[in-house]
Amino acid sequence: MSYQSIIKKLKAQANPGNVAGMARFGINPNNTLGVNIPVLRKMAKEIDKNHSLALELWDSVIHEARILAGFIDEPAMLTEKQMESWAKDFDSWDVCDQVCSNLFDKTPFAYAKAVEWSKDKRELVKRAGYVLMACLAVHDKKADDSKFMKFFPAIVKGATDERNFVKKAVNWALRQIGKRSPSLNKEAIKTTKKIQLISSKSAMWIAADALREFKLKAGVL
Repeated sequence: MSYQSIIKKLKAQANPGNVAGMARFGINPNNTLGVNIPVLRKMAKEIDKNHSLALELWDSVIHEARILAGFIDEPAMLTEKQMESWAKDFDSWDVCDQVCSNLFDKTPFAYAKAVEWSKDKRELVKRAGYVLMACLAVHDKKADDSKFMKFFPAIVKGATDERNFVKKAVNWALRQIGKRSPSLNKEAIKTTKKIQLISSKSAMWIAADALREFKLKAGVL
């Protein structure tokens, strides 16, 4: 499938009503067609992995084309330069999350970028750091717990960021790491109690939500 045919197919399925609904969930409506994720996943299977085509789709600036690029790109072909370039282009939380969970977390740079981006001042790049932490906790089944222990200081630091897309990603990372193993759960609860003591609305929300989930998992609630 060529670049032109993919773009034509995406535009043929444009749904302005979906765009309006997506905007209500905080998704950037600019350059957005309103094509849903199941349709994009089906297209990705038809296209198969294709690095050069992924680069073309990303450069189109079309919202759905960028998500599709994350589906079809080849992790082994990615460079740090490309990851930095794409992260800089993030303009919507869903593009950030889809690219991180379907592509970036499968690269050898994922763990380093998670920590590096968690210190970034740009909201969606910083979100990407914590989304990577969450996705790695779920997807990297063979990783040693020590890799995730290194994320807890960054989670504590990020807990005071009041920006919605950051605080939700910090919370997501904390919860996913805490559900990975008994030792990580113990450390996650300890970290959550540290966050609970921070004088910040964001920190208090993150701690309360994470503790609630950990208690539910333990059968306390």
